[in-house]
Order: sequence, then structure tokens, then C-alpha cells
Amino acid sequence: MQTVAFTQMKDGTREDYLMLRALEQQHVAMTPDRVLRELRMSEEETIPGYKITRLEHGLQSATRALREGADADWIVAALLHDIGDGLAPQNHDRFAAEVVRPYLREECTWVVEHHGAFQMVYYAHHYGWNQFEREKYKDSPHYQACVDFCERWDQASFDDGYKSEPLSFFEPMVRSVFARKPYDPAVIRAGVVLGLPPLASAAE
Repeated sequence: MQTVAFTQMKDGTREDYLMLRALEQQHVAMTPDRVLRELRMSEEETIPGYKITRLEHGLQSATRALREGADADWIVAALLHDIGDGLAPQNHDRFAAEVVRPYLREECTWVVEHHGAFQMVYYAHHYGWNQFEREKYKDSPHYQACVDFCERWDQASFDDGYKSEPLSFFEPMVRSVFARKPYDPAVIRAGVVLGLPPLASAAE
């Protein structure tokens, strides 16, 4: 394998960095493979105290989004919203948001980034914490989308009797999303507020 000659970055030549850029482009192109690998690894890990695995929680969330008529951005956001749990359990929401930020609509990334605070409404009072931590984000245009995301897809997806679509079903969608041009304004759609699909669109 070709390597650089330098041992300190400040000593690198133009040729070194052109070579590294080409290798980096190959590395970036394989991002969906690493994301899917991380999801597969989570299949072996039951969420402590819960009835399902970490993978199943993501699959349930994504399947609910799919069956309610959500677009690819919402479905992939639902699938990956907890992908940071293993490596960053104290800030898993922000970790996951950084994974998807270059490839999803701003609205969906914001919801992934903040869903941890919004989920607190369901349990924080049992610990003596602030149940309504989400209210600090009341002025965000994405506030309601995050409320709905948590209520309809996240908090509801710990059901060991729910029939989710398998990861293989979502794999083409993941690959398509991560094949987008990173930070493309046409993808990010800064300032656009669509919200979740109306419940009336849910599949029968």
C-alpha cells in the first residue's frame, strides 16, 4: 500500500497530499458499509433492561416511519438515530447527528441531535430530573417534528412483538442517502420545515 514519506504533517509534499486525498475519497465512499456494519454489530447487543436489541429498536423506528409514509430522510434518521449509543452513551444523539448531518435534510438532523432531551418527557420525572427539558427548544421551527418523532417512532419502538422490516430492506435506502453529495444545499434544505407525514397517510 502506498504511504506518505513524512512523519509530521508539516513536512508533507503536494504529492503526498494529493495521494491522501484520493485515498480519502475512497474511504468516504465506503461510509455506508461502515454504518451498516455498526448496525449489524448492534444486533448482538440487547439494550440493558429492555426486551429488544439496539438494532431492533432502530428497525422498529424506521419501519414505523416507513409505514406512516415518511420520506427517505426521515426513515434513515429513524434507523440511525441511536447509532451513537455504543460509543457515546452520554451524548449519543449528537454523535448520531454528526454521522448523518452531511446527507440528510437539516430538519431531520436537528431532530436526531435533540431527541435525547425530548425523550426525557417520558421518564425524567422518575429520577427527579427535568421532565420538560425539551421546552428550552420551544422556539425552534423543528420543535414539533421532534415531539412527533419521539412520540410516534422512538418511544413506541421497544416492542418485542412488533414485526419490523429487516435491515436488508433498508440497506438500499441507506446506501442511496450516503451516496449523496455531502452538504449539498439541495439536500440539506436549510430552513425548510416539513414535519412528519400526517398520521392519515399511515398504511392500513
